[in-house]
Amino acid sequence: YLDCYILTYLNVCWLECTDIPILGVCLGHQALGYVHGARVIHAPEPIHGRLSDIEHNGCGMFHGIPSGRNSGFKVVRYHSLVIDPSSLPRELIPIAWTSYPETSPFLGIQNFDSYLDDFERQAGPCNFAKSLSTKSDNGLQWHSSNSPEMQSGNILMGIMHSSRPHYGLQFHPESIATSHGRQIFKNFAEITKEYWFRLRSSSNSQKKYVIGVIPIDGSMLLSVTLSSELYLACMQVPRVTQLFQDVVRSKNVVNGFDNKMHASLCNLMKPLRSRNAKTLKLRWRKVECTMSQRRARFSFMGGKGGSLWRQVTFRLSDKSSSDAAINCGGYLSIEDAKGSIRNTYLEDGFFDFLNQELQSFCYDAADYEGLPFDFFGGYIGYIGYDLKVECGALANRHKSRVPDACLFFADNLVVIDHHCDDIYVMSILDENTSSTFWLDDVEQKLLNMKQCPLRKPVSLASRVSVRNSPGNGFSAEKSREQYILDIEKCQKFIKDGESYELCLTTQMRRRVGEMHALGLYLNLREKNPAPYAAWLNFPKHDLCICCSSPERFLRLDRNGILEAKPIKGTIARGACPEEDELHKLQLQYSEKDQAENLMIVDLLRNDLGRVCEPGSVHVPNLMEVESYATVHTMVSTIHGKKRSNVSAVDCVRAAFPGGSMTGAPKLRSMEILDSLESSSRGIYSGCIGYFSYNQTFDLNIVIRTIVIHEGEASIGAGGAITALSNTNDEYEEMVLKTRAPTKAVMEYQNRTAPPLAQAYANSPDKTST
Repeated sequence: YLDCYILTYLNVCWLECTDIPILGVCLGHQALGYVHGARVIHAPEPIHGRLSDIEHNGCGMFHGIPSGRNSGFKVVRYHSLVIDPSSLPRELIPIAWTSYPETSPFLGIQNFDSYLDDFERQAGPCNFAKSLSTKSDNGLQWHSSNSPEMQSGNILMGIMHSSRPHYGLQFHPESIATSHGRQIFKNFAEITKEYWFRLRSSSNSQKKYVIGVIPIDGSMLLSVTLSSELYLACMQVPRVTQLFQDVVRSKNVVNGFDNKMHASLCNLMKPLRSRNAKTLKLRWRKVECTMSQRRARFSFMGGKGGSLWRQVTFRLSDKSSSDAAINCGGYLSIEDAKGSIRNTYLEDGFFDFLNQELQSFCYDAADYEGLPFDFFGGYIGYIGYDLKVECGALANRHKSRVPDACLFFADNLVVIDHHCDDIYVMSILDENTSSTFWLDDVEQKLLNMKQCPLRKPVSLASRVSVRNSPGNGFSAEKSREQYILDIEKCQKFIKDGESYELCLTTQMRRRVGEMHALGLYLNLREKNPAPYAAWLNFPKHDLCICCSSPERFLRLDRNGILEAKPIKGTIARGACPEEDELHKLQLQYSEKDQAENLMIVDLLRNDLGRVCEPGSVHVPNLMEVESYATVHTMVSTIHGKKRSNVSAVDCVRAAFPGGSMTGAPKLRSMEILDSLESSSRGIYSGCIGYFSYNQTFDLNIVIRTIVIHEGEASIGAGGAITALSNTNDEYEEMVLKTRAPTKAVMEYQNRTAPPLAQAYANSPDKTST
């Protein structure tokens, strides 16, 4: 069952490092048994992201930790293989075990069925089936591991060598949900110190020790964080050498703005002529207005028109390599404000190029202290999922139809602060240019909007009936039968220990021909408002992106704090308030959804740990339920403090693609998914956002998104497959996630969208931003 390469490496650890204290976790635990002759077999049931009570023998590894059922010592398990205790050799001693089949979720309510019965009796006028206590509208089920075919017994959870300082733990003490995990590591540290003290005190010890590391293959160095000095070989692009700011402040009070003013603001971003730039200065003005609050605090709008504007487009090379340490590079195209295009080949890939670009800017942080946001100009766009090959993945089986990355440098910006009712107009100019024409023009247009209030859109929820199916004019890339078959294949991989969780996806497609994508985006945003929504248009590639993502991938603020907010766990909204509240409870206390979320939280803690200061990664919010127009979702928040020798791009590369779209462990899961999925994910599952010149960024996960390319609309969707997944339920969840985007397209094409969106569809001015 164990990979031969990994076993060769672990043999070095366990058999040759006889005098070095080693703690093996999960696979390391199994390898300790395997190299000494024990058998590694299938567990009675795969257990991933679920908790178990642990009993132990009181050895030093568990000093100060309670033992037994209901003792409070619960641990997180991620495994489908176990050591057969009957095969243990004499030199390996069992030190911990758990009783099968008892597992529990991280969050739970005792006697939950009785709790639901009480809730249902109090529900009043809303009449819904009692079967909801075990199965929700979108098919998510309550799972129990008490399968009659599974025999109860003890599962080995820990071993130690009788004469060497070697220990193995099947569970994960480092998981956020494992109790007493910190104490376990403290105990191992004490064991290590005591061992070295005894060794030094021994008069028979003549061996000399040197500080070093176990030799590893070069391909395993991918997980090592690279410093900025290693990017010096990247391509040089003509750019400014110094950046400074000349702040111009102006306050004007504007009242009566409609809460749908975003649409009119898009007209402000028309192309404007400006002079060529060498060094930069940022000018900005603040306009106060009145708007209703939105979930997202800031909106950023930028477009072609400034002299420093440029667009960078990257396509991965068709070359392939079986060595993950070899980056096959790709083709970069740079278009400037005058329309001139430069093409070049990047040997070291796109992330190195972007890192070099952002590192080239010099700035004084004091210049923008008065601004409440972190984006002051820089690159806006998307990074496609296939750039995973620059982040450790071995290869891409499929070629993307669209560019693998496309971003433009935004030097003219309108920023909306929804919480404080302020609008900021920002422009980066040539240092020799004092003109504020663009600022003056946009400010005047904002003032004029007071005289032309917008009509509020009309809700059309009752006008269009959308079935919960992948139809509605869209063709599914895979049939229901094939998708379910792929789910079963995922579960076979999970059972065999190849993965804990696989985020299987597919695509829906429809020919849409000529369509004004901004109007479609406004309709999508009206039907499915989300905090990380985006509209991007790249006319030269006949490509437009209408995104209503509820999920943040990663953000880095000016204080160096990284934040990830993965979503795992989704359920449909209820038909009435009582049913809606019940659905939220079902999601919150579902063992399956908690396990999915927990696995990704632990994965992202590891990703952030690669670039953050030791001890700074923490989880302020775990498994909170957030509600959107069509679904409830389970969201966690992970924070960490970036190390000073790590760049913004290093942070993205350490965590890309987002773990919520891959599964865990990430690299092997991506390899499996590539073998199952029929086409490239393209933009879907990648990220959209900005990279500011001051080394901050904010990126979403591309979900709930319509990609329009060469007259075809595509919508990606999927879900996390685990050992607890029900195949039919997973298919229905995938379809549920396409509901809002497909409905937006059908409404817009049928001209039943809200008036505001239709105004853009009928407008003769098709200027793109």
